[in-house]
Amino acid sequence: MAQTRTRVSRLARPTIGIDIGGTKVAAGVVDAEGTIVERTRRETPSKSKSPRVVEDTIADIVAELGARHHVLAVGIGAAGFVDGTQSSVLFAPHLAWRNEPLRDAVQRRVGLPVVVDNDANAALWAECRFGAAQGESHVVCVNLGTGIGGGVVLDGVLHRGRFGVAGEFGHMIVVPGGHRCECGNRGCWEQYASGNVLVREARELVLNGSPVAYRIAETCEGDPSRITGPMISALAAQGDPAALELLEDIGHWLGVGLANLAAAFDPGLFVIGGGVSDVGDLLLQPARTTFRRTLTGRGFRPEAKVVRAALGNDAGLIGAADLARRERSRRRDRAKLVTTRLLLPRRRDVGGNGTPIQRRVKRAGGTGTAIEPTRYTASAWRRGGA
Repeated sequence: MAQTRTRVSRLARPTIGIDIGGTKVAAGVVDAEGTIVERTRRETPSKSKSPRVVEDTIADIVAELGARHHVLAVGIGAAGFVDGTQSSVLFAPHLAWRNEPLRDAVQRRVGLPVVVDNDANAALWAECRFGAAQGESHVVCVNLGTGIGGGVVLDGVLHRGRFGVAGEFGHMIVVPGGHRCECGNRGCWEQYASGNVLVREARELVLNGSPVAYRIAETCEGDPSRITGPMISALAAQGDPAALELLEDIGHWLGVGLANLAAAFDPGLFVIGGGVSDVGDLLLQPARTTFRRTLTGRGFRPEAKVVRAALGNDAGLIGAADLARRERSRRRDRAKLVTTRLLLPRRRDVGGNGTPIQRRVKRAGGTGTAIEPTRYTASAWRRGGA
């Protein structure tokens, strides 16, 4: 009973979740129910700096939060390709990470178990555990932020792919020869349906002196460099025609991509998250319309629902924290299983009759007894001795 209470108590301890995006590092202490106990935020260090600068930021966050909470582990959701061992960031389009051994580097510095996963996988996991996708077995998550991230749950299992880089939907090419993407290709989906696109298109309208963008120009005081995604979202909520048109364009391209994903995965639910999704139906309604028009076999197949994520921008850090807790629990269970197997008797046949014969012996230096196998010959069995 004492051992059981200790184990439950440890797993009930909070974990730290860190969500690293192209522009911000959001972090929080998360309990076993997915509730954020305390949060903090940093600006993402410039990608022109070394990866160690980002590690410094992570270590600083863990030190700050760990000083006030007795945490169990750290989960990191990284905006990039994370390898199958959940330890290294192979490539991050918006950060200076190339084959970066992030887990080991951070673990050495913070002195806690660390788990690294793709930020969209972390967000999807949070929605499945605590948010909009609870109870759904086939879910695709699309996160619209600086770029586009994604994740897939099939039959209730988070799928990372053979090499750990599944779900990078933002780099599907939807317009061959289109806009150049930071990944190196042209025409990637995230160049047509992301927060960066919203800002890029708004700035272009102002730079060209478009009369439809006069409200945007007034808000940024004539300086296109001051335009941000939240600024356009706020104007759209106020009914500005140019801002609404920009969101409708992004929604159209979002719907095109969702139809392609439906053809590949046939989910029952699409969860749309990320900062751009904060505008709700101003984005999702045009996306649903285009999705229905573009869906393969439309009219003759069930149609997945398209909903907004319930956890908002907190999904990534909540999911990362819960994945760290899950991994910690899994490792404890594995260790317990290995220990149990070491204590179990090993079965051996005697004289071909299939009956295991054992004796109890005292282990050297031990305080209890363990069952060890003994091989008997047929003659020894008849004599009743070893």
